[in-house]
Amino acid sequence: MLAKGLTLKPKRVTSQDVADQAGVSRTTVSLVLNDVPGTQISAETRQRVIATADRLGYVPDAAARALASRRSQIIGLVLTRNPHSIASDGFLTQVLDGCLEVVHQHGLRLLIDVIDPQHQKEAYLQLVKAKHIDGLILSGPRFDDHALQTLKEDDVPVVLMGQIPETDFYSVDVDNRNASRTAVQHLVKLGHTRIALITNADPTYTAASERLAGYREALEVAQIVYEDKLVRYGDFDVHSGYNQMSDLLDSGVTITAAFVASDEVAFGAKAAIREHGFRIPEDIALVGYDNLPLAKYMEPPLTTIQLPALNLALQACELLIKLLEGVPPRNKQVLLDTHLVVRESCGAHLKNQENL
Repeated sequence: MLAKGLTLKPKRVTSQDVADQAGVSRTTVSLVLNDVPGTQISAETRQRVIATADRLGYVPDAAARALASRRSQIIGLVLTRNPHSIASDGFLTQVLDGCLEVVHQHGLRLLIDVIDPQHQKEAYLQLVKAKHIDGLILSGPRFDDHALQTLKEDDVPVVLMGQIPETDFYSVDVDNRNASRTAVQHLVKLGHTRIALITNADPTYTAASERLAGYREALEVAQIVYEDKLVRYGDFDVHSGYNQMSDLLDSGVTITAAFVASDEVAFGAKAAIREHGFRIPEDIALVGYDNLPLAKYMEPPLTTIQLPALNLALQACELLIKLLEGVPPRNKQVLLDTHLVVRESCGAHLKNQENL
């Protein structure tokens, strides 16, 4: 007899309950609900098992599903960057939202790992070799990442969020070179010839290297001489933007504009510009990259490249799931569109006022 105020916890529905109600064996229930290929089960029996499971509210145990399918039902998202930069990175917040949306739709789980490439090179190989994940999405690929080739040789499903030129990995990315060229050309059109660059990261990251190349191409087209002394290298976060812009301004070089190839880094650069007594955009025009949600609330609002972070993640996850299901898409590389979002930090509005 139960004590007053206590209630029995509802009994969990098991696969045996489904089997009893459907009039089949427990093995048949497992084969049907885990969609195991090559089984000789009639369509009528299959439908009866599915209908019974739905009626009883049966939820397959994750461990049992993994055992039946010989898969972990987990995909890995590996972020290659300094772990200390993760908490403040608005781009990664959007990436996580996109990945979680897709994996939940497919009844999977997401394992997130942050790898500091300076100290933990190839560490994510352990995740795959230990069978903790079925496939891998790598955000922020690097030219010096030799672990990727090992995964390729072992036929591990891998999708890059970003790309490594002259390889045939599946990837989802934007044309970083063209986007950066667009940003710098916008500053050139506004009359700037002393344009500094702070990258989003070290150029061993492919995105950083491509954005640097776009900057150089825009200068070349405008017949502006490239100068190493106007270039600094960020590290994904606000602090690196502040430090690199401070170093640039302390060096005594003259600049009238800066392209900062990451909004997160640009937020720090903006603070350094103000701290050194310069106005944005009257003294130094500023253009970022990413169009993070906070960019339009910066003072002044930040002109920036619109990077579809959420869509990057959605498409990368969908692509990986297709690989896991054995239906690889024909196109290995997916390129998403970017565009320039013009706001007040570049000074375009001031130029328009002058022309009135």
